[in-house]
Amino acid sequence: MQVLLAASAPPLFTELAILLVAGTLIAFVSSRLGVVPIVGFLAAGTVIGPSGVGLISDIDLVNQSADIGVMLLLFTLGIEFSLERVRRLASLFLIGGTVQVGLTTGIVAGVVAAFGVEWRTAVFTGLLVSLSSTAIVLKVLAERRATTSPVGNVSVALLIFQDLAIVAMVLAVPLLGGQITGPADVLIAFAKAAGIVVAVIVVARTLVPAVLQYVSRIQSGEVFLLTVLAICFGTAYATSLLDVSISLGAFLAGLMVSESRVAARALGEVMPLQILFSATFFVSIGMLLDVGYLARNLPLVVGLALAVVVVKMLTTTAAALLVRQPRAVALSGALVLAQIGEFSFVLERAGEEVGLVPAGLADGTDAFIAVTVLLMAFSPFGARWGQSLAARSDADRRARQRDHPHDGDAPQFDRSEHETLVDHAVVNGFGPRARRIVSALELAHIPYTIVSLDPEAQRWAASTGRRVLVGDVSRHVIAERAGLRDARIALAVDSPPSAVEQFARIAREHNPDIAVLAWAADPADAADLERDGLVDHVVAERQAAHDALIAHALGHFELPEPDTEAVTHAVLHTELGPDSTADDGTDDGDDAYRHEDDGADPGKSRT
Repeated sequence: MQVLLAASAPPLFTELAILLVAGTLIAFVSSRLGVVPIVGFLAAGTVIGPSGVGLISDIDLVNQSADIGVMLLLFTLGIEFSLERVRRLASLFLIGGTVQVGLTTGIVAGVVAAFGVEWRTAVFTGLLVSLSSTAIVLKVLAERRATTSPVGNVSVALLIFQDLAIVAMVLAVPLLGGQITGPADVLIAFAKAAGIVVAVIVVARTLVPAVLQYVSRIQSGEVFLLTVLAICFGTAYATSLLDVSISLGAFLAGLMVSESRVAARALGEVMPLQILFSATFFVSIGMLLDVGYLARNLPLVVGLALAVVVVKMLTTTAAALLVRQPRAVALSGALVLAQIGEFSFVLERAGEEVGLVPAGLADGTDAFIAVTVLLMAFSPFGARWGQSLAARSDADRRARQRDHPHDGDAPQFDRSEHETLVDHAVVNGFGPRARRIVSALELAHIPYTIVSLDPEAQRWAASTGRRVLVGDVSRHVIAERAGLRDARIALAVDSPPSAVEQFARIAREHNPDIAVLAWAADPADAADLERDGLVDHVVAERQAAHDALIAHALGHFELPEPDTEAVTHAVLHTELGPDSTADDGTDDGDDAYRHEDDGADPGKSRT
């Protein structure tokens, strides 16, 4: 009781409470004004920080939470950015990244040195400017569902190179500061990096997929989430022991998870934590800004910011064009990356320890922070312009290909990954009835997406060449990947009524016009589901359940009746697998819902 009545709060509690409340309120106002949340978080940090009303007293504690946000952000990036995708982007990653970082560093160093600044400080300033914001760019791309688009590929590949290059940059800072550090240290660092990469590839191909697959069979959402977080934090800590950043370690951990069949499920489980801590990161960046300095030196800050944008536009465009990216993609990627990154703060602190100051200015640190925050705040708008440019270019390219099918643009990386389905069917679960419907959709050439959590169903689907999105559809990222927003019909035909109701609510939230089809063992359950209007039609026939389900599903795609009858006959007279005949529509009671774990039943742990 004494503990419950204690007046003092834990050290971090006050800061986090203020940060979350202020950040939420200001982000809400920004959203209502049509401004992206990132800008709201930066503004919140400026308001509650030392140069604002001073509500936060211990910035170091907030920065620790912000570090976790960056780590989780890179972890989720690694899950989406598989080893196979890294291999396909090798030229863009290696050649493009080297050119972008090298050109930016060289141009900035040359300009700074022209003003009489000592060359070591000039190079240090160039390194600071060469890095872009992984956190902001990934957030903006994810919000626009463009992470795996051609522009997203360019941006992410260059960002990963920059995040790897920061290791060498940090090692180079003591050399630039005049401290005694021999070339042997640099060679050792590269040897460590090579060893880490080899270890990640081996573990990603062998150990991690097996562990996650085994844990997923336990049917415990809590154990699965803890296992995923253990892989993330454990790998990050292991890399830190080798003097490699925890953020890079988290990205490598994500790559290991990406090789598992349950990668999408892992992404969906971690995403809420990533959103929380990455918001903390953006607020912490805003708290660094000295509003008084910005007001007194606004022309200087704006001029420096414009100079940075021009340099990064030139160097990023040149790097993308060098690896044969289309001009519009190169320009769009340059707009997305036209800011200074969060890892530049890490590099700036390392330089401060050895006496290096940005541009050699007496107030160089304040100028650096002001320019960085200003560019971060305008990054979402640059990304919006870049996406519009890319969309127009893509439309022109498609028109040219229709007129001249053999005269395409330069090859683009990984186009299949970002193409989304439209007017398709989303099938939640993969039980006996769902399998029949999927077979009917295939025969009718209707696109579909399957969402399932059942490991056995995943293996069965893989053995028959079908693709299954592994995850809980109640997670926003899984619902987005399934394409509920653009789907024509959503089906839940192997789940209990409670799970069907929740799935229907989720489908309606993403797409109010979507048609929802379900199956119920009991006519009373069917009537209850249809009464609220969440489910458009519930099939409750005992003897003709499969016929009715297939007919209703195909009917939403306006398939002619003779074709529907032919497809239904073909499906019902085809052996689909070992469990295909286990359900003929005559089951009673709870046994009829043998695949209820594929639904989002609020009364159970998510699996």
